[in-house]
Amino acid sequence: MSYKTGLIKAAFFAGLLLLIVPPLTHGEMGGGGEWNLLPTLPAEEYGNVLINRTSEKNNVKPVTFSHWIHRRKHTCRVCHFELEFNMKVNTTEISEAANKSGKYCGSPGCHDGKVSFGHNEGNCEKCHNGNRGYRKERFSELSTFPKTKFGNRINWVRALKKGLITPADYLTIKPSDDIAFDKTLLLEAEWAMIPPAIFPHRSHVKWLDCNNCHPDIFNIKKKTTKHFSMEFLLKGEFCGACHLTVAFPMNDCKRCHPDTKKE
Repeated sequence: MSYKTGLIKAAFFAGLLLLIVPPLTHGEMGGGGEWNLLPTLPAEEYGNVLINRTSEKNNVKPVTFSHWIHRRKHTCRVCHFELEFNMKVNTTEISEAANKSGKYCGSPGCHDGKVSFGHNEGNCEKCHNGNRGYRKERFSELSTFPKTKFGNRINWVRALKKGLITPADYLTIKPSDDIAFDKTLLLEAEWAMIPPAIFPHRSHVKWLDCNNCHPDIFNIKKKTTKHFSMEFLLKGEFCGACHLTVAFPMNDCKRCHPDTKKE
């Protein structure tokens, strides 16, 4: 094959590839050819959320909720299954009346005035302060925990394995035996040159109930979850429901794609 013929064929296949796999738009990738990930917060603020569904509408400051403060005492399952908090912030119909009646944050064993401070006058600003960095001085309590490079820089899975934390996984409703499911999934990437992602059920069921993910976030049937791609993950879908604002962020590529090579 002549050099000229080779160039023509190369150009043809390059054009065909662009038709099959169009280039990412500027909104999907950053200027450096990397995914346009969310900007990272300071470690002591990562995982803190502002609950403002009705607060400012009623002339009250938003509630600050720190995941890293609470996850040392309770697993995610307690709030997002037993206490019926939705996974997406500001979508649960929390109210002061509901809390005082013993629901949500005011449930027995939580902020009921016995185990932890209650919903009475004098404690309002402990929650309604509108400050994402509230109580950040307590972050130093985690200084001996295993480290990572992203998010709040704490490897919570290792901290749990080492017994540095022993969070309760229920208040009154014990997990079923099915929660011990430990199958590891290999998720093939659709992009060329991207190694597969690994999903370990064992690490997740230590924190979550099966129905936190199935079937609303992930279809339980094999390979029937549609639109499972980085584009949708970065919009808060699928793994992005947690791994954008609370669990380690997707900036940490090797945590999911362990065979990723550094450039």
